Amino acid sequence: MSKMKIKFIVLGIAVTFLTSCSEYQKVLKSSDYNLKYEKALVYYEKGDYYRAQSLFDELVSIFKGSDKSEKILFYYANCHYKQKDYILGAYYFENFAKTFPYSEFTEEATYTSAYCYYLNSPRYSLDQADTYKAIDAMQLFINKYQGSNYITEANEIIEKLRTKLEKKSYENAKLYYKIGDYQSAAVALHISIKEFPDTKYREELLYLIVKTNFLLAENSVREKQGERYQNTITEYYSFIDEFPTSEYTNEIEKMYTISVNQIKTL
Repeated sequence: MSKMKIKFIVLGIAVTFLTSCSEYQKVLKSSDYNLKYEKALVYYEKGDYYRAQSLFDELVSIFKGSDKSEKILFYYANCHYKQKDYILGAYYFENFAKTFPYSEFTEEATYTSAYCYYLNSPRYSLDQADTYKAIDAMQLFINKYQGSNYITEANEIIEKLRTKLEKKSYENAKLYYKIGDYQSAAVALHISIKEFPDTKYREELLYLIVKTNFLLAENSVREKQGERYQNTITEYYSFIDEFPTSEYTNEIEKMYTISVNQIKTL
């Protein structure tokens, strides 16, 4: 391709862009709200969600209560979602579902609101407020739209989110153990198992409960050691009953034996 052709192509693109910008600015400044509505729909259908959102932003209040309000609110919410603003996307989709409970868009709005919370859920090590919101929102959706095409995906998302919470609970409990706060570790380990009884980390958590109680007893003042060695023995039996052939068996057998002997001495 010759340099002259390239220049013409670049010039053509620039002219188109400037014309488009000029047209958009005229629409934006116009007081003809029906024109703004029509142009907002055009931008929306073209996937130009930034310009569509800017126009819908003004039209939300202008056409409130009119026959255009339903479509404006739904498209406005979707503009935020398409631009990956999941916080506002969730808010406006949720608001739409409350405002238009019988709309043809309500099912999609309810699901997408929950999906926005899911997309906004951070990695397991961070605060999980949006994860809990996503689970609650997805569960409410499942309960309300049991025949929906989104049900399978909604259940899969809930499972993913619960797995994330399970890992956070597990890692938090282990952290207390790693830093030597055995009293807090014993509590956190029990809470983790109570919250997630079928966790894949169950064997390790039960092992750590035995070891944590043993180390807590070892590092306690004499008057507290008897009770804490007894706790070790109790947790040992719970572990052995559930995992008699565990890789941790030899280690906790030693802790059990020491605990029994220490109680006799005390």
